[in-house]
Amino acid sequence: MTIKITAIEVFFLRGPDERRPHWVSHFIVPTANEILVRLRTNEDVTGFGLATSYTDAAPILNIFRNGLEEHIIGANPLMPERIYKNLFSLTSLRVAHEKGWGREALVRVSAAVDIACWDIIGKIAGLPLYQLFGGYRDQVPYYVTCAYYRDGKGLAELRDEIEEVNAQGHTGFKAKAGGLSLNEDMKRLELIRKIIGPDKDLMVDVNRGWDLETATIAVEALKTVNPLWLEEPVRWADDRRELKLLSQRTRIPLSAGESELTSYGCRSLIEEQAIQILQFDVTMFGGFTEGRKMAALCELNHVYVTPHHDCFIHCHLVASSPSGHFVEAFTNPERDPLQAELFENPPDLSKGRLTLNRAPGLGLTLSEEAITKFGEKIV
Repeated sequence: MTIKITAIEVFFLRGPDERRPHWVSHFIVPTANEILVRLRTNEDVTGFGLATSYTDAAPILNIFRNGLEEHIIGANPLMPERIYKNLFSLTSLRVAHEKGWGREALVRVSAAVDIACWDIIGKIAGLPLYQLFGGYRDQVPYYVTCAYYRDGKGLAELRDEIEEVNAQGHTGFKAKAGGLSLNEDMKRLELIRKIIGPDKDLMVDVNRGWDLETATIAVEALKTVNPLWLEEPVRWADDRRELKLLSQRTRIPLSAGESELTSYGCRSLIEEQAIQILQFDVTMFGGFTEGRKMAALCELNHVYVTPHHDCFIHCHLVASSPSGHFVEAFTNPERDPLQAELFENPPDLSKGRLTLNRAPGLGLTLSEEAITKFGEKIV
């Protein structure tokens, strides 16, 4: 009997509203804004996937409420390339316009469904995905993202935050920049470097907050804090060209990719030789089907794989590839309650290393309590 998808469940996962939101250079990041997709099969094998959205999730949820099931139910989850191609192709078909399905929303949907299919594949194979994808290693480095801007947050509060997270034993820290003047940001970064010491990794993330002129001045100033990389330093409008120009003006490695909409955009970043580190996000576009191709492209072009967000999902790709570099962790449950609570068996994070679970598929057991706490059932 051929395995088929027989049912789909969708939950919208939201964190609580914050009294003091976490800002990056020019926008607020939500504590949680993810769509959980769970696929069930006729062989009683279930897989799940996630889609991340920093913007209004309503257009994504509308797709699930308005007929997407007919494109998924009955499909063979062991054929993820076909399912992904069929869903992604909707972005160019008339039916999407007729149903009011936006392009970006369809990209998110196809990613979540694809991850769920791969979870099923791993469970049927009896292997964790990092082994199916290549099995290069079973531990990967992680860093902690911190030092967000918050209303009224000064250097004293920043000092308390970094001292606390440093005392937890982490070895890599990514700090936000671009939301204040360069002089003010340098004071923040110098404080962080002083607290964590010279031997731990410090990364700087601007979230596309600087113009090219400011970024050019910044790469000289940043030498005093010795960043491991500089992430998304320039504004969105001409970032690929400006990243390439900036890379010619500094020896600090540049990273980007999370703000792309497709793997083709990531390919262009690599072909432009604009970056040394690619930070795609398979929960925002591509799923594992495209994520594996992006990781291979990185390896062939001597670019590091360091995905954005969802470390318990992305660790499989980082562990599978010789070009795997880091995963991004959010250890503050106020900033990301889903990392803290969504899984009953989260992989161990300690002393700068994430140890992958050996259970098949994603190797993760969803917490029904957390789904009830944070989730709204859509279908």
